[in-house]
Order: sequence, then C-alpha cells, then structure tokens
Amino acid sequence: MIISDINAYQIFDSRGIPTVETQLTLDDGSSGLGTVPSGASTGQFEALELRDKDPKKFRGKSVARAIDNVNRVIAPALKKASVLDQAAIDETLLSLDGTPDKSRLGANAILSVSMAAANAAAAHKKLPLFESLTGGNGTLLPLPEIQIIGGGAHANWRTDIQDFLLIATGARTYDDVMEITHNVYHAAGDLLKSQGKYVGLADEGGYWPDVSANEQAFELMLKAIEKAGYTPGREASLSLDIAASDLFDEEKKEYRFRLEKRSFTPEAFSDLMIQWCKTYPIVSIEDPAADTDTASWKRINAAIGNSVQLIGDDLFTTNPQRISQGIKENLANAVLIKLNQIGTVTETLSAIAMTQKAGWNPVISARSGETEDAFISHLAVATNAGQLKVGSFARSERMVKWNEVIRIARRLGTKARFIGKQVLTRS
Repeated sequence: MIISDINAYQIFDSRGIPTVETQLTLDDGSSGLGTVPSGASTGQFEALELRDKDPKKFRGKSVARAIDNVNRVIAPALKKASVLDQAAIDETLLSLDGTPDKSRLGANAILSVSMAAANAAAAHKKLPLFESLTGGNGTLLPLPEIQIIGGGAHANWRTDIQDFLLIATGARTYDDVMEITHNVYHAAGDLLKSQGKYVGLADEGGYWPDVSANEQAFELMLKAIEKAGYTPGREASLSLDIAASDLFDEEKKEYRFRLEKRSFTPEAFSDLMIQWCKTYPIVSIEDPAADTDTASWKRINAAIGNSVQLIGDDLFTTNPQRISQGIKENLANAVLIKLNQIGTVTETLSAIAMTQKAGWNPVISARSGETEDAFISHLAVATNAGQLKVGSFARSERMVKWNEVIRIARRLGTKARFIGKQVLTRS
C-alpha cells in the first residue's frame, strides 16, 4: 500500500489535444492510472489547466510543464506515502501547489496524481473503484443526461445553445434508458439527413445541425422523440445546457445569440429561459445565466426552481466555497460536478457531499475533451449522485462511460438501485 513510483507522460484526448496521464505504482506491484480530461467551454472560476503555450509545440497545447511538475515536484513528496489515505495525499498535493487556483503545479498535474492514487488504492484492495471510493456505500445507478444535438463552443456555434439533451423520464431501469436514447438519437439523425440538415458530429458526439434558429433544434428534438415512438414529456424529456457565460458580454451587460443575431438584457434573457421551460417539456436546465449574473439566477430560480432542475456549472465550478455561497443565496437546486474544475478527488467528494446535504442534486459530468477513462461512472455510483452527463450516444470516449455503468450494475447485482426521474426532484 506504499507508493513506490509516480510517473507522468503526455497522451491525447478525444479532440487530439495533449493531456496528462500519470501512473502510480505501489510496493506490492498494484498500480493505477490518472487520466485528465479538458474542457472547451471553461468557467473563469475553474482551477488552472497548465499548458506550455509554446506555439511550436502542439499549437501551444503541450503539457510538458505539468508533467515535469508531477515527476520532479510531486513524485518525491509522495513516495513512501500510504495510498489508502486519499485525503492526506490530496492535502499534500494542495500544500505543494499553495495557490487558490492550482496555478503553480497545474490542476491537470495535481488531478492526474489524485485520480491515479484512487485507482491504485482500489487495485490494492482488489475492489472496483466505486466500492473503494466510499467503502461500498454506493448502490444507485445514475439517470443519464445524453446529448442529442451539440452546439455552442462544441460545434462552431451551429446553435447558440451548447447542449440539447435527452432524459429518459419514462425509464424504469438503466437498460430502458439505453434503449430509449438509442431510438431517439438515431431518429434525430435520420430526420437531419432526410432534411439535408446533417453537418456532422459535435465534440461530444451529438449531431451538428444546419439550422437558422435555436428553436428549430427544439422542434427537431420533439419530432425525433415522436419518430422513435415516444411522447415528449412522458417517456423522453428535454434537458438544456445553455452555457450562458459564453453568451454574456460582461462589459455591456447583455446576452447575444450569434446564430440569430439578437441581443438581450439580462431580464429579457432570463424571461426567455423561463418561457422555454414552460413551452417545451424541459425537466432540467444548466447555466441559464452567466456566472456573474446572480440576479438572473435568482429570477429564474424563483420562477421555475420548483418544477425544473436548475444546474449551476460555470456558476459553481465544483468549488465547495462557491457551492456554499450559492446555497446561501438560493441560486439553483443542482450542481454540475467535474473533477478537473477543482483538481482533486477529495475536493470533488466534498463538493458532492455539500450539494447533497443541502438537498440539491449533484450531476456528475465529463468534459468535451474526454478520454477512454471511466472514472466518473464509478464516482457517480460511489456517491449515490443519481445523475451522469457525459455527452452523446456515440464515440467511444462517451460510450465507455455508459457501458461502465452496465458493468457496475452487474457487479452490484440485486443491490443495484435505479429510481429514474424521481432523482430529479428528490431532496
């Protein structure tokens, strides 16, 4: 259980961009990998992802400095430490960095070691990660949010809205979710192709459509659900990720739709978000206001917070301090959880626990630049988070995470629980 070696190196994410992977080895021969994802639409309050910024090396995206920090700074400090004390390992990492945003060593360097330690501990205990992380307390299979149409920064602004997602609200089992999603996803593709509006796939595997207005994407979603044989709002409902911080002009205090060439005051934009949630069968909406526009968050929450899951991503960036403040101000009722926004496994677990203690929903999430790693599938089950968002129903870096939940369910057997749409309103 003693750490004998830590070694980091550069690999590539689903966009072909360099990222950090670390292998941590124990004295009994057990080992674990820590593989770090990367976001394209990133919040300003996230921990810093350290890149070299040398235009001659991978267009400035190489991660040699982060790797060097693992191998030369972190490894000597953690060798001979016990891998069974995740909190102590992560505290050492935070102390070595010493900055509030992990800018000295890089959140990507720190997270790669933190995740590798968690995986190595599971290997040492000969347990799957979901059992090792929280002592076997996790039994709840997550309800997925699955992207059907990708837009915003993930699809060259083909739509202003970043994600049009499906939640299988009629599913009674996780297998039901997979079937409903399969049918709707492929129905949407068939519709786009028949209409000559299919461009390709966005970063997270959702369709990249040729539309001239955001509401055309809503209509496509509804038609795809119906074409698949379901009733919108019954077996299959909508979820949105607005990524409103990407649409907000901080200086002018206005929101802008590039596609429709429209501008909105914060009041008008929040009214539009409220209207959409009342017009369409939307059960969840993420970042409907910018991370600094707390007045709009309060306005939206007051109007729809009792009927729609209201998720903060850029608003909270998986930061326990920001989540605590959001709870005090009653800004939302759910938090998107991303490991690399905060940088360690322990801080992520703390953010999840704080969210749950407040009666809010944690939604475990991937990033647009992903890898074949399935750590977050285990994290969702280990913490009984109840929801998982990893992108679409295509591309192996997405499907590996949906498939891993199937494997976890098989391991749990009769202990596995699935409560479907009830997770959206539980407290």
